[in-house]
Amino acid sequence: MSGSAQILLVDDEANIRRMLGALLRSEGFAVAEAPNGNSALLLLDEVDPDVVLLDLLMPPGPDGLETLTRIRDRGEAAPVIMMSGKAQLTDAVRAVKLGAFQFLEKPLSPEAVLVTIRAALELNRTRAENRALHA
Repeated sequence: MSGSAQILLVDDEANIRRMLGALLRSEGFAVAEAPNGNSALLLLDEVDPDVVLLDLLMPPGPDGLETLTRIRDRGEAAPVIMMSGKAQLTDAVRAVKLGAFQFLEKPLSPEAVLVTIRAALELNRTRAENRALHA
């Protein structure tokens, strides 16, 4: 099912991008990487991601919540999976209210990442089927 699904991976830590990128590519996903929210927003013009993996804390900013807001303001419907090692429950709640699909705690387990991405892709498939039925 992963096939050629496009993942946009946004994290300020290069080692996390390397590790996650390698994991996702080994599972057959196409991966685009951005080191911060601004480059992620620029990449959205070139890449049409099926899922976005977005870090919460990316100094100096914009942070993950701001980036998520801007992604949604642009009408991007792709599920956004937030990631953080220092998240408070309030951050997770805010992220979900802003339209995040899921919130993953760092350190990330490969299984949790893959299960969450597959669930997000399943959501995309269901949304597409619903649109087709209503068309």
